[in-house]
Amino acid sequence: MPIECAPVQARHCINSIIMPKNIVSWLLGAFVGLLALSSCGEYQKALKSSDPNYKFDYAKRAFEQKKYVQSYTLLKDVVTVFKGQEKAEESLYLLGMSHYMNKEYPDAATYFKSYYQRYPKGKYAEPARYYTGYAYYLDSPEAELDQSETVKGIEELQGFLDYFPRSDKVQSAQEAIFELQDKLTLKELQNAQLYYNLGTYMGNNYESCVVTARNAIKEYPYSKYKEQLEMLVLKARFQEANLSVDERKPERFRDVIDEYYSFTNNYPDSKFREEADNILKIAHKYVKD
Repeated sequence: MPIECAPVQARHCINSIIMPKNIVSWLLGAFVGLLALSSCGEYQKALKSSDPNYKFDYAKRAFEQKKYVQSYTLLKDVVTVFKGQEKAEESLYLLGMSHYMNKEYPDAATYFKSYYQRYPKGKYAEPARYYTGYAYYLDSPEAELDQSETVKGIEELQGFLDYFPRSDKVQSAQEAIFELQDKLTLKELQNAQLYYNLGTYMGNNYESCVVTARNAIKEYPYSKYKEQLEMLVLKARFQEANLSVDERKPERFRDVIDEYYSFTNNYPDSKFREEADNILKIAHKYVKD
């Protein structure tokens, strides 16, 4: 006769057959660990291999599996070996892309640039030029720091646009250039503001403020910081006039008035309008129409 279990006994029978959760978890962990060891073993085998094709194939698989360090470590071993072969192009481009995907942008830019210089009409010349500039864009620091990478980014992205004006990455490149230019403009704005804040300390820093601001406006006429730069010029001219000897004040406040009208014509609804209007009122006290 078949054995029948009461409801409570039935659950006990089932639980005695099903493995406890901790055992299942342990088995899964052990399985994953074995896979990792196996993968590590394969990577070590590829590293020690003297066959460049084997290394290259493993590097491609590693890249697809997002193991970018493994990928570029192996590719560095074979990129020179394939010189003159079809795989040379792909290995150099993939070397740059492995660094790029691992967010190692300076190294990525170096290899991408090496690619398009070595293969100007190569299969990957277009993306290599784009990613050279975009890597510099992503690596560009805050405006307060050295902007060498920012300048390189602009130059490389502009070169990309010159060579591939019909690329589907044109808009992305243009937007990156505008952002980088704004960063350079911001740095100049900060420099001009510093001169303004120094005032007459060890010389006429207001004039240096004006020169710095105007050079930035000339260099980056479409920057979002242009309004602030022009307002800073107006304020610096006002301070110069206000600190002048009496016989020079009418002439210099006339320059202030000219700056005021230039500013308000360009920005009639400026957030600095009230401050600018107050400057004009003071200037008119020294200038007879």
